[in-house]
Amino acid sequence: MIQPHTFLRSAPTLRFPGTVDCNSPAHWVGDQLYVFNSAGHPFRCSGSDLFNLGDAEKVSLSNEVQAGRWIEATWPAEDGALYAWYHKEPWGLCPGTGLTAPEIGAFRSVDNGVHCEDLGVVMEAPPNTLKCTAQNGYFAGGHGDFSVMLDRDGKWLCFFYGNYAGDVAVQGVAVARMAWADRDDPVGKVWKWHEGDWSQPALGGEVTPTFPTFIAWEQANCDSFWGPSLHWNSRLQCYVMLLNRAKGEGWKQEGVYVTFSTDLSDPTSWTIPEKIHEGGAWYPQVIGLGDDIRGSDKLAGEVARFFMQGVSDWEIVLTQEEEK
Repeated sequence: MIQPHTFLRSAPTLRFPGTVDCNSPAHWVGDQLYVFNSAGHPFRCSGSDLFNLGDAEKVSLSNEVQAGRWIEATWPAEDGALYAWYHKEPWGLCPGTGLTAPEIGAFRSVDNGVHCEDLGVVMEAPPNTLKCTAQNGYFAGGHGDFSVMLDRDGKWLCFFYGNYAGDVAVQGVAVARMAWADRDDPVGKVWKWHEGDWSQPALGGEVTPTFPTFIAWEQANCDSFWGPSLHWNSRLQCYVMLLNRAKGEGWKQEGVYVTFSTDLSDPTSWTIPEKIHEGGAWYPQVIGLGDDIRGSDKLAGEVARFFMQGVSDWEIVLTQEEEK
């Protein structure tokens, strides 16, 4: 039986041009690689490859809202339009606490991300789940810290996100999906995985997590996977997901984990997460390398650059080994 084998090895330090506070999506247009970095507002940079990116420039958004917005995922369409999805943090939900409850929304751009039109919020937590006494320091509930992946058939766009709301049994990393054909009119078109089916509306519906929380997010000593980033790996011929694990007071980073699946339509198919890095920083992700593929955060081969919070001091090697 062939099993995935993953390890990190040192490499010269590489930094994204913009400030990073989330997953940093990337895509190619012609001979240019475009990368988005966000920390309350998205910025875009580009270059001939990952090692030659220019300065980060602020993205123009179609409307200003009372919330920060972070672009965490992008996907270019064949007609030239660019679709992006954002993590939004509304202000004032828990007055006097600084806590918020994130939501997930959609953008569309006809100029490759220079300007983005807001298509609306597409995912939010069930009503009456806000916990303004939460002790994690950031969130009183909500859905956020996500990435998206279009399946190999180009039919379904899958959202892998953190659910910080509800009872501890439903908190954790969860999955929702939307038909790619609905990308221009996405509000009300996203469906959450719940109890074995894509049966719950993403706006307020219930959740069954793929990776359940161990200790509730509202506790000071919360323990949970979160912040998934994933790509299709051409060497392994499967999907690879990296996960943060918060464990302890202050949303402490316990480590970075990896899990694998060959079927996005089955959220139960992911392997048990295995640790690949002790401690570290938030937002682990890859950018694929190699002349044989146009690597990005969505596609990588046997060797890719491994980033945490926008800094890469490592390559990640994803290969196969025979189980003894």
